[in-house]
Amino acid sequence: MVGDGFEAESRSQVGRKGEDVALKYLQERGMRLVARNWRSGHKELDLIMDDGEFLRIIEVKSLNYPNTNDPFCAVDNKKRRRIVAAAHHFALLYNVGKEVVFDVVSVLFNGNNYRVEYFEEAFSPCCL
Repeated sequence: MVGDGFEAESRSQVGRKGEDVALKYLQERGMRLVARNWRSGHKELDLIMDDGEFLRIIEVKSLNYPNTNDPFCAVDNKKRRRIVAAAHHFALLYNVGKEVVFDVVSVLFNGNNYRVEYFEEAFSPCCL
């Protein structure tokens, strides 16, 4: 139990807050939201954004400080394969006519402050 009167945020609360931060960050860079938390069975795509040239599948990873883990490193090959499979389903279902790229946004929270790192084209479906 925390003695300061505040309950620790759940993983889902931190994740949702991280997605909010990432969405704002990407929209400020001119991207348009296509879908959020799109599901294909048990697979989920956090953010699907259109930057005018590409359809960007954005995986958002969020952590609270202090944490020794790097949020980007949590997107391992197994997770990447699931993202690619869901993106493939999305592209077929909606007849996507532009190139799809896979990005990662890492959000590290420290109280009310946070640090955002954006990894464009973080991985490719052909390399899994």
